[in-house]
Amino acid sequence: MNFYFLYDFPNWLFASVIILLFVSFGLIGLLCTRKYIKRLHHKDYAHNDIVSYYLAAMTVFYGITLGLVAAGTWNTYSSLNAKVDEEAQVVASIYRDVRCYPDSLKDELQKDLRNYVDNVIRVSWPQQRKGLLPTQSGLYLDTFQTHLMSYNPQTIRDQVLEAEMFKQFNNLVEIRRSRINSTHTGLPAVLWTLVVIGGMICIVVSWFFDVKNLSMHVAMTTLLAGLLGLMIYLIGTMDNPFRGKISVTPAALEMLYHQMVKHP
Repeated sequence: MNFYFLYDFPNWLFASVIILLFVSFGLIGLLCTRKYIKRLHHKDYAHNDIVSYYLAAMTVFYGITLGLVAAGTWNTYSSLNAKVDEEAQVVASIYRDVRCYPDSLKDELQKDLRNYVDNVIRVSWPQQRKGLLPTQSGLYLDTFQTHLMSYNPQTIRDQVLEAEMFKQFNNLVEIRRSRINSTHTGLPAVLWTLVVIGGMICIVVSWFFDVKNLSMHVAMTTLLAGLLGLMIYLIGTMDNPFRGKISVTPAALEMLYHQMVKHP
């Protein structure tokens, strides 16, 4: 079972659902266990200091784990964003270099590149946001390669240009494949289990305090659960880079396509 439907929600609703789940778990558990915890202490506040030590130790270990997971998801997100920028840069370089070919071939090659970028923006990107692997854009690269191989370089200058063109083209193919392979990038289920259950355990430990004022205990539990829910929301919203409102966008490719159309 997956929770991809959460990425269809607005950011404020996505965050509210996650935080509400953790706060509800904390408050319901607190109210259900309050009388039992009172009996465990035998006398008022007998073991609060021990509970505080345990809670401090557990939150430190959990906080370190959560920080590493958050840093990992951010690195993945930013790395994929950089790959999209690199893809746009390589396409732009090839688009300029083909000007050195004869006009008839140049027009065909530039048209192939424009079709490729247009397809990535309009077709491939929506598919990747749905978790589907796009394949149609590869047909435009196949067409580009066919047109490029039809040219027979006659001079050393043309041969050097041809070699550099194929080098750039192969680089584009590799970047595209890397982007497609990142469609299902995300934390493994076992790591998500650790993150969620670890947060719930920290909340459970907070129930073991013997606090005379119920309102104060409720407020502390709410703040702790809300903070944990907010952190897990942050990880979740970046865990799948192509999904949700905070996701990798084809902005660099859109800007490039606009320039291609405006200055063919």
